[in-house]
Formats: sequence, structure tokens, C-alpha cells
Amino acid sequence: MESQRIPVAVVGASGYTGQELLRLLVAHPSVELVATTSRQEAGRALASVFPRLAGSTAADLAFIAPDIEAIVASGAKAAFLALPHGVASEFAVPLLERGLRLVDLSADYRLRDAVVYREFYQHEHPAPQLLGRAVYGLPEFYREEIAAADLVASPGCYPTSVLVPLVPLLKAGLIEPAGIAVASLSGASGAGKKAEASLLFAEVNESLRAYGAPKHRHLSEIEQELSLAAGERVVISFVPHLMPVTAGIATTIFCGIAGDADAISSRVAEAYREAYDGRPFVRVLGEGAFADTKHVVRTNFVDVGWVVDRRTGRLILSSAEDNLGKGAGSQAIQSFNLMFGLPETAGLLQF
Repeated sequence: MESQRIPVAVVGASGYTGQELLRLLVAHPSVELVATTSRQEAGRALASVFPRLAGSTAADLAFIAPDIEAIVASGAKAAFLALPHGVASEFAVPLLERGLRLVDLSADYRLRDAVVYREFYQHEHPAPQLLGRAVYGLPEFYREEIAAADLVASPGCYPTSVLVPLVPLLKAGLIEPAGIAVASLSGASGAGKKAEASLLFAEVNESLRAYGAPKHRHLSEIEQELSLAAGERVVISFVPHLMPVTAGIATTIFCGIAGDADAISSRVAEAYREAYDGRPFVRVLGEGAFADTKHVVRTNFVDVGWVVDRRTGRLILSSAEDNLGKGAGSQAIQSFNLMFGLPETAGLLQF
């Protein structure tokens, strides 16, 4: 029944991640979209900005200016913050005080240490008092904590593609914590909806380039979560690349094998079974398989495969996800589902 739907707001709804959130939320069986904010689009109906939403139940809902009182007055019980880091806290603090439960898609609450935040984001943390309250929003690892939280920090796109393959293996002691190297390739939507010469079609099309090395901002949360899994400090090499597609992330990880290389594949398979059985959005492809972005774009799945390089004594892991989906919008909804006692897959089983 309509009265049983949870009233939800999306703050910062006109970017690529906001658009993906709207696309999924208007079809969610337990959500009523009651407020969407955008400074640029205030006053315009959702369907006039995003024609894809024409015919949906929220087609005529008008964007409003990002205003705390207006969001609260909408009756929203939950809000997704699809805002830049630093800006999200301007809404998180007062909305939490007014009783809303939040899923923040910015980087503001992903880190446990305000000093690390300052190191990677070049400014003081805007609300360090909330860092201990926030739960890192990777449902595969923090399901129970997310269910009880009122502030969930949804992970970055690259970190999701790195942590899902690595965390179970570090916890099981199957790989060496030192010397891990990662190469990730992302579609152009990962840079956000902004006008920059380097992101023009003519610059991106038929081109592939690295950027952000050696200290991409996402390293901070990757190393935080890998260190927690390993029980010791983990420092990795991470090189992101821009590839000429709209969406998708392909990640390749190189790590040293701890112990017997001949037994590693079966032990990896067992570690993934223990970690991901009953986790509906991680698809373990098995040994010899390489994850492919074409199978995960517009879904909430992350695919994982591996090969054993006995010549070098390394394990090579492969993962693929949608940077706007499992790397952003749909993963945030997965956490929302847990927070409100809904089936984890509600509104997300799209293939």
C-alpha cells in the first residue's frame, strides 16, 4: 500500500549519481520520492530534466533548492546525499539532528581518522564529531552495522571494486599484505557532470590514459579497510585510468601468494564462499575467469575472478562493476534497504 512506502529525499539529484538514484528509487516498491534538490534545476519537474522518468510516479515532482527546512517539511524519513565532499556535511549534521536517517555518497564519513581526511582531501574535516557514528556502507562486510545505523558512508566506486576481491583473502591470510598493486579503469561518468576539456568526447573517445597516481583520494579508504582486514597497516600501489565508455569499472589486482601456490586456488574459492554465500550481489566467477564490465553495467552486481601466476608467485584478481551502480547509487540503496528492514535486493534485481 502507498501509505507503507518510506518517504525519501535525494539531495543533489541532478548529477550522474543522483540521476541513477532517481531511476532506481522511482521503481522501488517501498519508496515514495518526496523531495529532490538541485540549485540549477529548482522549479523544474523531474521528467523535464530527465525524460527517462516520464510516466513514472515521480515524473511531475519538481526539484527544489537545497534547503534543510524544505527537506524536513517534505516528510522524508531518509535522505541520500549525492553531494561533493565537504558540502555533504552541511546537510548531514542538521538532517541527523532532525531525525532523518542518511546515506551519504560523498567521502565525508568514509574515513575513521580526521587526520587522514585532511591528508587526502586537503582541508579540515567539517564534522569530525560524526566520524565515530558513521558506518562504512559496504553491505557485504558491515550488514548488521548498516541495519542499525542512522548515518551510512557509502563507499567510493574504485574502493568497492578493490575491497570486494581483496578483503576475504587478507582476512584468511592467503595473500601477502605488502606489495599489492592495483590498476583500475573507469568510465567517464566517474568524473562527474562537469565541463572540463579533458572530459570532452573528442578527448576521451578512442583514448585510454592513467591519472591520479600515485595518491588518488580513494587510496585513503581502500587502505583503511584493507588494514582492518589484515590486522596490520597495508599500503598499496593504485593507478586509476579513464576509459572511453560512459560507465563501468574494471579492476586488476596483483598480490603475492602467502604459502603454497599449488593450493591457493581452492583456498581462494573457499574464502570467497565463506565471505559471499548469501550475499546476493557478489558473483564469484571462479579461477580462469576475467570480469567484464558489459555484464555488470546498469546493475548492482560486482563480478570477481582470478588466475594464479605460478611463474611469478602472484595471484591476479579481476573485478567489474558499474561505477554509478554498485560503485555509487544502487549500493547506497542496498544500504538503505538494510537500514529500513527491507529485503536487501528490493528494487535492485536488474540484470
